[in-house]
Amino acid sequence: MLTIDPSKFSKGELPHPPKFERVEDERLHRKQRLAAAFRLFARYGFDEGIAGHITARDPELHDHFWVNPFGLYFGHIRVSDLVLVNHKGEVVEGDKPVNAAAFAIHSQIHKARPDVVAAAHAHSLYGKTWSTLGRLLDPLTQDACAFYEDHAVFQDYTGVVLDLEQSQDIATTLGQKKAVILRNHGLLTVGRSVDETAWWFITMDRSCQSQLMAEAAGKPVLINPDTASLTYRQVGSHFMGWFSFQSLYDMIVRQQPDLLD
Repeated sequence: MLTIDPSKFSKGELPHPPKFERVEDERLHRKQRLAAAFRLFARYGFDEGIAGHITARDPELHDHFWVNPFGLYFGHIRVSDLVLVNHKGEVVEGDKPVNAAAFAIHSQIHKARPDVVAAAHAHSLYGKTWSTLGRLLDPLTQDACAFYEDHAVFQDYTGVVLDLEQSQDIATTLGQKKAVILRNHGLLTVGRSVDETAWWFITMDRSCQSQLMAEAAGKPVLINPDTASLTYRQVGSHFMGWFSFQSLYDMIVRQQPDLLD
């Protein structure tokens, strides 16, 4: 098989996730990415009243995470609005309340997955619609292959998640995967950066939309398992998740620079 080396078509090297010498710089970087992720979620229509949350683990206090204030519209969130919560659910920085469901779900995921820097959950239209089927996404498109054998379905919906035991069950179902479909609820994605996590959510919701449309039109043709696995390795890596977010970050900061305040 003839393959193409992408490096031959570029005069420069692809960017890579930054490394920091000072924890203060890394903290600010994560908070800037987090605020930008909320603005993008608003832009994509993932807001649904007071529902939804994205968290970013603090780079120094590993059992603390930054999260959106409860009830603040995604499209208005700035860096200075973000709230720091400890492992007990107590606000240790910021003066706004935190969604109890956000703490319940995210605290258990961050606890179970030390590799996870960020987690995202929202009641996006296509994600929550697909979740009612209680099924995994099929490898129908190149983009959907990012989740091939790397997502799960949590089948036990019992209302708003406020119980830590149920949150532990969600974390167990997620396992070492990048995403979980919460049946009758919506999507949840995780990653080693805020950038990666937000991108997985955006592209997963669009993959839900694509499959819903394809099945409404007829019987979709699945990508065969070998090709789906190959495509997963090409588009589903931590780096590709991070890299795919960079142009969106540049766009939203240029259009809405106040998010950095």
